[in-house]
Amino acid sequence: MRRPTLLTLTMLFSFAGIADSWYLAEHALTNTALSCGIGSLTGCNVVAQSAYSHFFGIPLGVYGLVFYALVFVLSALATTINVRRLMQTLFGLGIVGLLFSIYFAYLQFFVIDAVCIYCMGSFVLSILIFILTTVLVRIKQPSPPVVM
Repeated sequence: MRRPTLLTLTMLFSFAGIADSWYLAEHALTNTALSCGIGSLTGCNVVAQSAYSHFFGIPLGVYGLVFYALVFVLSALATTINVRRLMQTLFGLGIVGLLFSIYFAYLQFFVIDAVCIYCMGSFVLSILIFILTTVLVRIKQPSPPVVM
């Protein structure tokens, strides 16, 4: 895949993450129940009301919103600015998102014993963003012109 396509996909996935995190953050901040119930996955509110749903008193959805917004903005910048450091920063964010998502999935399955479909959606988006940023950081950058 070409760099513009990878960046566009990264922006699309991060935009979906913004929507997901916004929904979670809004319901956490207004203390209202989440709408969930796809098949047997009805643990959204159990997860959202657990002791693990806040960090320093701030709902995890707010952190997700900041994370996905950063990925979106940096991806958008990378479509016009071809700087290696920008790709490395995106890759670093991809790693951070992946690690936190794995930790939160672990908490859901093994500690809280309930699964939130919105959290799992964010988990999948984080994995996809990690994969895309891994490919992006490995693409060779064109050499700058030599000035004599």
